[in-house]
Amino acid sequence: MKLAAAFENDDPRPTLPECRHQVERIQQNSAFNATERERRLFAYVTDEAFSGRADRIKAYTIAVEVFGRGSTFDPQGDPIVRIAANRLRQSLERYYLLAGRSDLVLVTIPKGGYVPSCTYQAMEGRGGGDAIEADTSAPSLENTSSPPPSNDDVRHQLELILHSPEFPKVGRTAAFLSYIVGEVFAGREERIKGYSIAIEVFKRPASFTQDDPIVRIEAGRLRRALERYYLVAGQTDPVRIDVPKGGYVPIFTWNPNRPPAADLLPIEHKPEGQHHTRLRRNLLIVGAALAVLMLVAGAWWAGATFRREPVVPERPTLMVTPFEDLDGGEGAGIYAKGITEELLTALVRFKEVKVFGGETRSLSPQADAAEMEKQLGARYLLSGGVRTSINQIRVTAKLTDTTNGEVLWSQTYDNNLRANDLLSIQADVASKVATTVAQPYGVIAQAEAPKGPSDDLGAYECTSSFYTYRAELSTELHAKVRDCLEEAVARYPVYATAWAMLSIIYLDESRYLFNARADNETPVHRALRAARRAIQLDSGNVRGLQALMMALTFNQEFSEAMLVGEQALATNPNDTELLGEFGLRVAMGGDWRRGAVLLDRGIALSPGGGGYNHGTRALVAYFLGDYKTAITRIRQEDLERFPLFHAVAAIIYADAGMLEEARREGQAFMEMHPDFISNLKAELQMRFQRPEDQLRVAKGLRKAGVPIGKGFEAVLRQPAGAKPASRSLLYVTPEF
Repeated sequence: MKLAAAFENDDPRPTLPECRHQVERIQQNSAFNATERERRLFAYVTDEAFSGRADRIKAYTIAVEVFGRGSTFDPQGDPIVRIAANRLRQSLERYYLLAGRSDLVLVTIPKGGYVPSCTYQAMEGRGGGDAIEADTSAPSLENTSSPPPSNDDVRHQLELILHSPEFPKVGRTAAFLSYIVGEVFAGREERIKGYSIAIEVFKRPASFTQDDPIVRIEAGRLRRALERYYLVAGQTDPVRIDVPKGGYVPIFTWNPNRPPAADLLPIEHKPEGQHHTRLRRNLLIVGAALAVLMLVAGAWWAGATFRREPVVPERPTLMVTPFEDLDGGEGAGIYAKGITEELLTALVRFKEVKVFGGETRSLSPQADAAEMEKQLGARYLLSGGVRTSINQIRVTAKLTDTTNGEVLWSQTYDNNLRANDLLSIQADVASKVATTVAQPYGVIAQAEAPKGPSDDLGAYECTSSFYTYRAELSTELHAKVRDCLEEAVARYPVYATAWAMLSIIYLDESRYLFNARADNETPVHRALRAARRAIQLDSGNVRGLQALMMALTFNQEFSEAMLVGEQALATNPNDTELLGEFGLRVAMGGDWRRGAVLLDRGIALSPGGGGYNHGTRALVAYFLGDYKTAITRIRQEDLERFPLFHAVAAIIYADAGMLEEARREGQAFMEMHPDFISNLKAELQMRFQRPEDQLRVAKGLRKAGVPIGKGFEAVLRQPAGAKPASRSLLYVTPEF
């Protein structure tokens, strides 16, 4: 039986039983450190191929049958299959690099598709149609008869690694490796700790704490660099240098794939050229030592000059030219100057965009976009004009991409001068323009959004991806953005916005159960630390204030959370991301009407912004008894992969008498979040401040068919921390 097109040639291939046996061998080996999702994918594609159904192995079928996606799954918009397949390939590469290096059969997932390939692993001594036998001549890690590599052997190997084009030449990866190897040589293994590495390699101050994840992140990067090196350039190098997880002390072992050449024997045993070989070896040692010294010195210099680097990554640059008086009259000129000043005030509140303001007074309103980009480096140009009549004022505004002259957005605003005073008109127009252009889901954000998936995003791209995640709320994107933001704050430790976003990402590990880590510290406490770091760095950072408000809420400090939320709203009343989140917190605190007002303002300012706002507004309408709006809003939502979306839909449909739809949504919710009911009280108290609101949600879910027992009211009335009298109070009785 042929597994895939890879088998459709005359080359000798493993039999089907051999391939099945190899798959089982991989799955049972601890060196195959794949996640549960990757294991499901591996089992699915191999079983389909073994069963003669390789033609069914497509992104769509995998998404639906392995990952539970709906029939509307679109691989262009949801990268779950592509991401899982890439990680599975990496797990298989690692297995064959370690435990599977001498296996007879090689199982891979070739790039460009998801159909597995099963071939004989290339080994010395194998050929054409000869019988396949294990190669017992290759050295093995289990062979302990030879002494371990000496310091000289390791120094020589270090030089090979550092000078290889397959090892990173940017950043501090080389300095990190040189430092920890040098500490082992000096007998100071006990000093190889996160603190000493941060101080001596990355030149962090003596006040360094574990809040700063730079060492952990750089260690992960170093491990990946070494793994790649030995997979590519260093396959037959004599010595392996590895940094096992759980610490930073390197280990040195003989490479099991090294060739049995005379050059690998001890010098005194070599039959010829003894003197010249020893001299050559000594020169290599001296050279390696000098290289280590130079790298350590380079690391010191890089750390000493670290403060010269930008403290935050480059953000999109926006130049505002003075709005033009299009009438030539005195009145329009005054209005134009006033609107320009109001715009600058409103724009600088959005921390994701760098705004040039002071320089604009010397610029001409007719400034050429290309010249603006050339002289000032501004990517975007905001310009406009003012016309007046006896009773009317018209303001036009446009945003131009200076790199190609494309007009990305334009708008006209008309106001009645008799109905509104001049200052109010200026403030209103400036607010609308600034929000449309610079808000998290605005014109610039859409233009700057990463073009397609990437595993190597820059620090600013991480923040853009954060808003993509917030609109999508998927567990896959959550993990990717979390890793990216952790690298961003490691590289730019004073980047307040990234710390704030990381806080919200940490919080989602708890409130949404996304990619929770095994950690001594709870996700909520990590979120609090990151949010406070953001506020320490920039007390006026709205995203930081939002993050702190959210973390305090889920730490059951509601009064403090509302004070921070009010401060954030006063700082930037046009921030649509804040309006959505603060509106929800206000509503769930019991003030459902004010929550609705805040949410409506956020949606009006950004109709295409955070998609969850429609679902949130549906929940608020439900509590206000406005079922028509609730149904309309929940149907506008596009979060089929988000469990709580289905819970909100279930209670809305249940109370609206749409029981078939309610039960369908309730079933979907239970399948996606099966632990919710067993933690019913904690889940509801985490979100809703008032007991009557908690009770209403529980009743709505029960009406939708979610298995909540008849004693749930007693459970919700128990004091905080009390255990339910019986498990049956939470779970449904047999009539359900």
